Amino acid sequence: MIFTTLIAAFLAAVTVAVHAAGFSLILRFLIKRSSALPIQMWPVVWLLIRVTLWLILIHLAEIAIWGGFYLWGGCLPDVESAFYFSGVTFTTVGYGDLVLARPWRILCPIEAVTGSLMSGLSAALFFAILSRLYMWRFQTKPK
Repeated sequence: MIFTTLIAAFLAAVTVAVHAAGFSLILRFLIKRSSALPIQMWPVVWLLIRVTLWLILIHLAEIAIWGGFYLWGGCLPDVESAFYFSGVTFTTVGYGDLVLARPWRILCPIEAVTGSLMSGLSAALFFAILSRLYMWRFQTKPK
């Protein structure tokens, strides 16, 4: 169990590193655009769609890391099962139609907590963007 927990800690650390790298790219993009933030509806919508797509790609990469381990470690039989299981665990949906064998079960709650934390960071980014847009809108509003 200690060995499995160490593997889970390593996978969680890699997940955080991927999220941080992805966040860094998104933030660089946003900082470059911050001098001319959109205040009209469609440019705001387009900005949020782009941020959403990038965040989904980041989360898919993180799910693939866990799924890759499940496949490599022989926890699940094929790529589709490994990616699916990782996705429903990472997002805490947890259908229960696939389960890991006894020595690997400890990975599930750790992946779920990691996924919840990464999703929380993504939600925080949306909040920060919308807060910034809201403040920008009312600071530049004509009087």
